[in-house]
Amino acid sequence: KLQQAMQQQNLLTKRQEEEIHFYMKDYRLELTDNTTGVKPLNIFPEHEHLSTAVDPLSFTYRDSLFALSIRPAWSMESYFNKNEFAFTNGIGLEGFGYYGKHLGVYARYSHHYENTTLSSPGFFSRRPGGVINEHSDGSQAYNDISWGIMYSWKWGALGLVKDRPEWGNNYYGAGILSGKTPSFTQIRLQLTPVRWFEFNYLHGWLGSDVIDSSRSWWDGNSYQEVMRPKYIAANMFTITPIPHLNISVGNSIIYSDAGVQAAYLVPFLFFRLADYELGGMSDDASSNSQIFFDISSRNIRHLHLYFSIFADEISIYRIGDPTRHNFLGYKGGFRLSNWPVQDLSLTTEYTYTLPGVYRHFISTTTFESDSYTLGHYMRDNSHELFLALLYKPIRGLQVELSYNFAQHGNDYLHEKGSHADENPMLEEITWQKSIIGLKANYAILSNASIFAAIYYSDIRGYEVDGQSAEYYLSRYTPEMFWNETFTANFGFRIGL
Repeated sequence: KLQQAMQQQNLLTKRQEEEIHFYMKDYRLELTDNTTGVKPLNIFPEHEHLSTAVDPLSFTYRDSLFALSIRPAWSMESYFNKNEFAFTNGIGLEGFGYYGKHLGVYARYSHHYENTTLSSPGFFSRRPGGVINEHSDGSQAYNDISWGIMYSWKWGALGLVKDRPEWGNNYYGAGILSGKTPSFTQIRLQLTPVRWFEFNYLHGWLGSDVIDSSRSWWDGNSYQEVMRPKYIAANMFTITPIPHLNISVGNSIIYSDAGVQAAYLVPFLFFRLADYELGGMSDDASSNSQIFFDISSRNIRHLHLYFSIFADEISIYRIGDPTRHNFLGYKGGFRLSNWPVQDLSLTTEYTYTLPGVYRHFISTTTFESDSYTLGHYMRDNSHELFLALLYKPIRGLQVELSYNFAQHGNDYLHEKGSHADENPMLEEITWQKSIIGLKANYAILSNASIFAAIYYSDIRGYEVDGQSAEYYLSRYTPEMFWNETFTANFGFRIGL
């Protein structure tokens, strides 16, 4: 894509040209079959195939058949306000390589430490999730592991990966698959047989967090907990009828207990129909299926328009009934770039998710993995507005002024017979946030950046259903961000 952009150099600003040359430094392995001339700080200057480099910070081997790059992964981030000082530290290693023209591999491991609770499955945060290990002093840690092996050809790729898929156009949290869960193992298939069609499929092994008491057992004084198995199958068909217009439709299913089903390994299926046969038309035996739609248009110069719908369950009998609703989530927005001011963009995005979306009355088939939502990070019975001005004055520097407003309503009981389709949207507000932020990020190297920000936030809970405001705050927000605060945030990232 960088090379394609350079072919239209007459349309680029000076900053955009510099950005392309800057990030092309990270693609030397794809362009040459040796490391000759790599600098600065190459400790193997006489070696034709082995090198070290500062930009990107890496150790590299490259010959005509095999390529390998190993790099440090390190991040540190701090938050400071009147309530608390918090910091996170993540350190690890990442690498990727190729063998021949068709086989690629990648892996990353990092260990993350937080001196106070900043990450939790229940928090309304876009921070990627981890399986948390809580310490007695209030700190916590988790590991982040991702890897993959992919075989690719001219118009497709197939492989086994452990990663966080993100589906659905967005600039502030996807509404289909958000990428918020801890990474999970999945079979992944991508096909682009013609310019106007793309197909994506995955089958994944999720974390249910539901104990299987029949398979759990005592070993002396230790109790070995065995979780019920849980899986996801999902596909998305994308058609490009005219250049710059992408129309996507897809479906997914969450299923459990019976082991991997061969039917869900068929990439092109409408999985709900297979579920009718496997589940015997019974709600108690069936799985949890979803369908979704996404459209993205860049047909108007300078303007990106997008809209998506996530449907957890649809019934024609609810349409037109003012007392009932289908389980739908909507996201829409636009980004206006380089007009009327060069290197400046305006983003507006709105999300509206009705009660019951992403949920299910059977605990092993909720739209979750390791108790983190697979969908939008605000979950159901919520809405959110995001506004941002993003300015890129020089190569590598981004300055963003943003405003974010969100509300969450009642957490209704969601079980069989509870008439979940009659629960009103945002009848009572249990949690609300307003955040104004100014953030600057500067890319020092092609794989390293520093950043600093200041935020004014007002995050509050409300007394609802006999629960206190503090109950909802503690459920959805780290304690240091409760109520009205000014928070300074700064840090750096290498790789991560």
